[in-house]
Amino acid sequence: MEGFTYHNIFDTKGVEYLAIIAFFAILIPFWIILNRQVRATKQLQRKLGILTASMLKIPQGIFFSTNHMWTHLDSKGIAKVGADDLLLHLTGEVKFSKLRKPGEIVQKEDMLAVVSHNGKQLRIVTPISGEIIAVNALLQQNPEMLNDDPYQKGWMYKIKPSRWIAETSKCYIAEEATGWSVKELERFKDFLATSVQRYAPEPTNVILQDGGELIDQPLSALPEDVWKDFEHSFLGTKPKYPHFRGLEKSGYGPEYYQ
Repeated sequence: MEGFTYHNIFDTKGVEYLAIIAFFAILIPFWIILNRQVRATKQLQRKLGILTASMLKIPQGIFFSTNHMWTHLDSKGIAKVGADDLLLHLTGEVKFSKLRKPGEIVQKEDMLAVVSHNGKQLRIVTPISGEIIAVNALLQQNPEMLNDDPYQKGWMYKIKPSRWIAETSKCYIAEEATGWSVKELERFKDFLATSVQRYAPEPTNVILQDGGELIDQPLSALPEDVWKDFEHSFLGTKPKYPHFRGLEKSGYGPEYYQ
């Protein structure tokens, strides 16, 4: 037929194209099945109330301090501050008291608020120094926002930082924050092995019998003494009196603390 040219695709790159198509035909269903399994596993863990590292929300663009508070600087130079998702998974829903007021000046590791759950309390401290510009009043009315959306609607304070670069240089961000959070969850398990044994000799409410996994909100089931241990070990709170600072590691009791 005049003007018509026939090309055998097997004589050109057609074989390569067919191989690529076949590869994706196999890969895409496998990827869909794998992701369904991952989502199903996470959903099952949530329904069972199991606390795992995969459940933690760790935004990659904010700074995490070692006292389990986060901070993020906006384009106007104002930093939001709040409690991280791991802390909230450990405590469960909390109420607030002793909140700071706008206009107050705080130094890094000064107390920002007291969070409580069924009468048990933790003092949380600021990861940065500066002037408090605003307090999230909605958290008083809807404290569950802190657990539901800790990094957006659940922010606690807006602070105008005075030493932002110096103080955030020791914080974790991006992949480092993810790795640190995983290690902190493991450290918490080790902490329970000693603190629970000391104050709650029957740890069945904290560790699942099948597999030894932590339940979500494990601190909510534990006595006040464990909360005090946790505060001193994980939240970086300071002693009540400066000349007693550091004695929490030498066996002094809670009477030396606020």
